[in-house]
Amino acid sequence: MTVTLFPLAIPSAFAHRWLFDEITCLYYAFCGVLFGLCSLTNLTALSSVCCLKVCYPTYGNKFSSSHACLMVVGVWCYASIFAFAPLAKWGHYSPEPYGTACCIDWHAPNEELSAMTYIIFLFAFCYVLPCTIIFMSYTFILLTVRGSRQAVQQHVSPQNKTSKAHNLIIKLSIAVCIGFLTAWSPYAVVAMWAAFGESQLVPPMAFALSAIFAKSSTIYNPVVYLLFKPNFRKYLCRDAAQCRRRVYACACCYEERPGQKEAQRNKDVSNSTRLSNGLPENHMVCRHCPDTGPPRGQVLLHRTARVMTGSTHSEVAISQLTFDLQKEIL
Repeated sequence: MTVTLFPLAIPSAFAHRWLFDEITCLYYAFCGVLFGLCSLTNLTALSSVCCLKVCYPTYGNKFSSSHACLMVVGVWCYASIFAFAPLAKWGHYSPEPYGTACCIDWHAPNEELSAMTYIIFLFAFCYVLPCTIIFMSYTFILLTVRGSRQAVQQHVSPQNKTSKAHNLIIKLSIAVCIGFLTAWSPYAVVAMWAAFGESQLVPPMAFALSAIFAKSSTIYNPVVYLLFKPNFRKYLCRDAAQCRRRVYACACCYEERPGQKEAQRNKDVSNSTRLSNGLPENHMVCRHCPDTGPPRGQVLLHRTARVMTGSTHSEVAISQLTFDLQKEIL
């Protein structure tokens, strides 16, 4: 949304009018509807997965990464149906009443039956249904956690960890539900008012404020999970650290290492000596790269001694000699 919409919305907002052509308006409206519905549907799917894992652990424990990928694909397909519909003439895209952005034409239901049916389906399947699923999911979660807590308290005294987990789930549930209602209820109310009431009486400021609330959901939904889910913070930090290590490792593979030639020369010198003096200095190690062994092209050197037996001699590791011989050599 930031990449596709902001470069078009910011100059139009400063100019107090839509600065681009009709095709760009359709593109802007399509991206806004697609990404907005994806955010809303992702939140709904996430609440249902949480309910499945907490309330029905027998099935929730079988939820794997492949199921998560299928769920994400389903979310995008679900949102794409309603985003592509106006392009197929089921509903329309047009400039918003405040004139600096484009979205669904909320005045079309007063003139076309197809546009009215589109608005009804959009309201039912993209607001009422997600809202119902989210509220029911977190209600079941709260009831399950409360029942588990009471069962535990009958046998043992209440523990701080259990109380903290219960309070955390309550806060998360309330925050998600309030966030959903705050983001999408103003836009749903204004849209229904314009579609089935006197659209000319709806002030442009109402559309502008409701659009701001709806688009802000992409910002504070991640913040809610970041604040109230410790596992989310842990996995986010882990993934960020892995990405940082990979970026540094790739950078180290391509950058010029000034000590590489000198390290090779030191290795050749140490190989030519009769008695090695330990591991050579490692000039090719990057402090950002994980310690996965010796760098490519280098061989770990061990302390060895050349033992002469008659006219023949052989090279053996010092660690294999007796203590007296090791003491005499070293």
